[in-house]
Amino acid sequence: MDAAQTIRDAIADVTVLRLHRTGDPALGAAVGSVKTFQARRFRGTYADLMASPAFGPAAQFFLEELYSDTDYTDRDQQFGRIAGTLQTMFPQPVVTTAVALAVLHAQTEELDQDMGRAWLAHEGVDEANDAARYAAAWRAVGQRHARKQQLERVLAMGTDLARLTRTPGLRMMLRMMRGPANAAGMGALQKFLEAGFDTFGQLARQRGGVEQFLATIEQRERALMDLLFDADPVTCETQLNHTLGQAR
Repeated sequence: MDAAQTIRDAIADVTVLRLHRTGDPALGAAVGSVKTFQARRFRGTYADLMASPAFGPAAQFFLEELYSDTDYTDRDQQFGRIAGTLQTMFPQPVVTTAVALAVLHAQTEELDQDMGRAWLAHEGVDEANDAARYAAAWRAVGQRHARKQQLERVLAMGTDLARLTRTPGLRMMLRMMRGPANAAGMGALQKFLEAGFDTFGQLARQRGGVEQFLATIEQRERALMDLLFDADPVTCETQLNHTLGQAR
């Protein structure tokens, strides 16, 4: 399957999920609550990185582009419209990154929607304690393999963006394409690529910076998954609430 079709299929899957939420406001609100919780959790888990001059920009980029509760509808619509021309406007390494982003986004939306359904099903859990409800929903959804795959794709995205910064002349090319990309309805993709390039380019200038950043993400996210899947409910709830308390 070529890049354009992969992107179209991923965006079509996301569109179907959104339509389900539009037709079911309760589910839409639940998915929104899940996404908001996850963004708060990310801020808490990586409060130290986000406060760091060295790692702060990369952590903020991951939050905004991969772990956020932002509505990515506009970006998705652009992806769907320009999938066929993507391969002619951007070099192959950029196309590969765009495909990976679309696939990761579709998987994340599917897992979040499953979490939303489970969130609704656990209304009986202490409604004043989102941590307990989130943990209960997580275990109800399960899908440990999918969660591990999602993390692997996040890490691969960071590696890809760092690799792009080593492509000679690519930053200048991206800057030159800003006008044409916006005119062609590709502004959101252009913004993502430029932000990712600049963020990981800065990190790559620090010896071992990219590797250290991604290793920290991997270690903490795997620890979180182990906690959510395997710890007893009280321990899980306590740790999640502690993490939320670190959020900035």
